[in-house]
This record gives sequence, structure tokens and C-alpha cells, in this order.
Amino acid sequence: MAMLVVVTEAVPPRLRGRLAIWLLEVRAGVYVGDVNRRVREMIWEQVNALVEDGNVVMAWSSRHESGFEFQTCGKNRRVPVDYEGLRLVRFAPDPEAEG
Repeated sequence: MAMLVVVTEAVPPRLRGRLAIWLLEVRAGVYVGDVNRRVREMIWEQVNALVEDGNVVMAWSSRHESGFEFQTCGKNRRVPVDYEGLRLVRFAPDPEAEG
């Protein structure tokens, strides 16, 4: 079992309800729980199927060098990048700031 954190933004109520079945919503759109890999993967399938125009990040504890891993779904200015085996986050340019 591993600690799991899911943060949602602008997702449909159906997805929020589905996440609340397996995880505890500690703040609006922020879910935490202690689940195994199989349940985590099933939750991610639900996220991908129901995210619509919103976005989601899922992070979980692991034996990775940083102590956790994460994945994202949907459009967001924060973009995961791999830097020499370490996953980091960079900001994509703001499309509204461009002329």
C-alpha cells in the first residue's frame, strides 16, 4: 500500500464522486488515501475516462529517488519533464500573455 494524492481542477461532479468512493476529500478537489497499485491504476483509468475539460495530477509514494512518482491528465501550464531520470515540472508559456 502507498499514500496517494489526487488533485483535480475543473472536473465534472461525476469524477469527483467517483474519487470520493476510494479516497478522502480533504479540501475541495484534493483527495488522499492509502491504496495498492491495482486500485491506483483503476482510479487512473476512471480519471482518464471522466476528466473532460479539467485536469488532474496524481502523486503516490514510491521507492523512486525522490520518494514519490506522479502523472498528469488534461491541459495545465505545469508540464512534467524528465531530467536525467528525475521527473520535474516546468511551466508552459501562458498563451494569453503572448501577443
